[in-house]
Amino acid sequence: MQAEFNFFQHWYPLSPVIDLNPQRPVPVTLLGIRLVIWKPKSSENYRVFLDQCPHRLAPLSEGRVDEKTGNLMCSYHGWQFDEQGICTVIPQAENPELVAKNQQNFCVVSLPVREENDLLWVWPDAKTAELAATTALPLSPQIDANKGFVWSSYVRDLEYDWQTLVENVADPSHVPFAHHGVQGKRENAQPIDIKISKSTVNLIEVNTSGRFQTSIIFEPPCRLEYAISIPNSDQQIGLVTYCIPVLPGKCRIVAQFTRNFANTLYYLTPRWWEHIKIRNLVLDGDMMLLNQQEYLLQQKQENESWKTAYKLPTSADRLVIEFRTWFDKYCHGQLPWNQVGISVSETKINDNRLVMLDRYKQHTQHCSSCRNALKNLQRLQIVLLSYFVITLAGVAILPDNLRIQVGLPVVITALLGLGIYSWLQLWLIPKFYFVDYIHAQK
Repeated sequence: MQAEFNFFQHWYPLSPVIDLNPQRPVPVTLLGIRLVIWKPKSSENYRVFLDQCPHRLAPLSEGRVDEKTGNLMCSYHGWQFDEQGICTVIPQAENPELVAKNQQNFCVVSLPVREENDLLWVWPDAKTAELAATTALPLSPQIDANKGFVWSSYVRDLEYDWQTLVENVADPSHVPFAHHGVQGKRENAQPIDIKISKSTVNLIEVNTSGRFQTSIIFEPPCRLEYAISIPNSDQQIGLVTYCIPVLPGKCRIVAQFTRNFANTLYYLTPRWWEHIKIRNLVLDGDMMLLNQQEYLLQQKQENESWKTAYKLPTSADRLVIEFRTWFDKYCHGQLPWNQVGISVSETKINDNRLVMLDRYKQHTQHCSSCRNALKNLQRLQIVLLSYFVITLAGVAILPDNLRIQVGLPVVITALLGLGIYSWLQLWLIPKFYFVDYIHAQK
């Protein structure tokens, strides 16, 4: 009998731990299930609950961590829950025994969680916690400082389906074109010989030959990893992506970028700078292409298979074919949205570039490094503008004999500050919000 793939009985990384806010609950959606991430004051580790209070189903992600008890408080009626999800406080209870006698009935659904490789992992099926305890996390062997690797983590919400993201990451041949000038060049494109070495319900392994020897692993449902060896050296570059199904037409990517060389440069480069200069640009380059591709494939699949809708004649397409075949064979070509009560509507082409390329909503608000950098840059703007205004006012009241000797150098520094303010306002700060990506201009 053919194995069926169960999406709910696997570990998923929700976010890099560094990007979570221990002071407030964080909402996140996985497989159509709304969850809340929070950190009890009495614990070093985060917890993940179903994002609904058992009282009146209000979202706990709109709640707060109570200062006195350290428990999660619902902002609707003040019910509180400890790190196990057990109700500890009902302010409206006439008798304290009401809480003690009904703790199990009033508890919140708490999911198994783990923190490994700088990521927060969750098991979305609360009923199989014992299975979760014995199931290994889909960890990358490249996230290992003992082997000389350094890495940075990145998260972004995307406006297309999980299977579209997996298919895209599994396709190395698009890089020189979709990411020209960012991660490749069109003129360097060449055939890619992909050989499938293993393909089962739980693992697909392929190898490529060419300029770089590359091993690619897809460990369903989320880990898709590249290990790239640089010729004539022990140097290695890695791309570890976790493709997270969120909702129909929406997914999240959690990525870790590894290497075992140039470690000093890694420590000197701010994480937020890498995000706005490279990581966001790569996802921008894919966004408009994949949303429309997804729509057209859905249209064609009403009358034909992807096998005829796509034209896949080259070796470079083999991993895409293998993934699509796996998806058909073990998942019937669809995610289990019906199991969480979600009806799948047809994807629509979204031509609103402000929405599709909204870096703030998709990334900045989720990334602690980018959030803090943006806040500090905006504070610097206030300082520079204040200095300019105060300087001009101060020089205006100086005696005539001091305006040239003292006032001129001060005004020059104020003008330089105004120039920096303008650069921040017009060039740097917008990169945290929106940058239009037009392939014809790349």
